[in-house]
Amino acid sequence: MQKEELIHLHMLMIHIKKYCESISDNEIPSERYKSLEISPLHIHKEKNAHRIALLTLSDEIVTHLHGQSIHVMNSPPGNASTKAAAER
Repeated sequence: MQKEELIHLHMLMIHIKKYCESISDNEIPSERYKSLEISPLHIHKEKNAHRIALLTLSDEIVTHLHGQSIHVMNSPPGNASTKAAAER
């Protein structure tokens, strides 16, 4: 994977974190990610630094989501699927 692609995925993961926080009203703990002191805007940093940041952030998001309960709700009549998973 090219450095530019890693930076793009790094930015996408930041957006995913913010989205998860906004729908759950819970902040996702990201101390390990913050300790790396790298953001997608740091394009001068090495490719490996962005790879580590991406993997660390994604691990923290997944770990947090695994701790959350997911509720199954019935969907409105007329939809193709009969059930949808929704987070709190």
